[in-house]
Amino acid sequence: MVQYAVTLKDGDWTVFCDGAPLERGLSRSAAIQMARDLAFDAEERGEQVELLIQGYYGEMSRRMSGGGQLSPP
Repeated sequence: MVQYAVTLKDGDWTVFCDGAPLERGLSRSAAIQMARDLAFDAEERGEQVELLIQGYYGEMSRRMSGGGQLSPP
């Protein structure tokens, strides 16, 4: 399983893969798009994906796949 996360870190929206930062300094929407694209690519390779996205107020949404399509929020 691969995990992608979008969180606010040190004032910047950052995309993480399995806990390691991939890209920082993005707008929230750009970070979410990047994480979704990465998740889609991983699913195309047959991997299971967990996608975590932080909201503006700190709440987290979580989506999981079973190697197919990400489930709706």
